[in-house]
Amino acid sequence: MTVAAILKHKGNTVTTVDPTVTIARVTEILSDHRIGAVLVIDESAQLLGIVSERDIVRCLAANGADGLAMSAGMLMTRAVQVAHPGTTVSEAMAMMTAGRFRHLPVMAHGALIGLVSIGDVVKSLILQREHEVESLVAYVAGHG
Repeated sequence: MTVAAILKHKGNTVTTVDPTVTIARVTEILSDHRIGAVLVIDESAQLLGIVSERDIVRCLAANGADGLAMSAGMLMTRAVQVAHPGTTVSEAMAMMTAGRFRHLPVMAHGALIGLVSIGDVVKSLILQREHEVESLVAYVAGHG
């Protein structure tokens, strides 16, 4: 199974912000959409970075309430790892585990086409394992 299959099931909607948006506004967007991260893009839809809940917590710990006035462009993680439609779910899990991050943008031909979370990946792996078990049970029952 690939990340393209995850996106086919969950959709391609990605919440993005301009780099000038304040962290206070980013927190509102995260809360309103019940999500854990937003992608930061420029006016030409180029991926510049990502701001996650973890980034905001670290910012507030370091800067106090003043951190809320900072911009997404100031706080974002710039070195964003990305997946491609053909990236397998296992490869995505390995990337996220090794990099210790929970959100993985999906790019195709230089364009952002979606975002998968660790929850999406785990759910996909569980469904895949359940299907394998059901297939084995059916095989054994048919040959028993």
